Amino acid sequence: MIIYDTANKLAQEIKQSEEYINYKMAKEAISLNTEIKNKIKEFEKLRYNLQIEVMQTGKHNEEGEKKIQQLYIELIQNEEAKRFFDAETKFNLVIADVNKIIGEAIKDVIQ
Repeated sequence: MIIYDTANKLAQEIKQSEEYINYKMAKEAISLNTEIKNKIKEFEKLRYNLQIEVMQTGKHNEEGEKKIQQLYIELIQNEEAKRFFDAETKFNLVIADVNKIIGEAIKDVIQ
């Protein structure tokens, strides 16, 4: 089917995008710095757990949010970590935009 060819072409174009390449390079740089890599893992784990808690309880955990914010502020003092977060954000925006475009195109059958 041509739709799979189009999907594969889109996947290749994403992999060739500036956002993907920058994100991949930033991720690779982080992987070489064990201390920063572990702090980012801790940050992502805390952020994920807080999101789950909010979804389950419907309440915000101000203490948890402050801890995450403090860790983020600490992390972005490091240039590699800052570059990683910036690249991650830009890549995620591209993926969200692509998903939005696809969602808009098929919204008449998914509503």
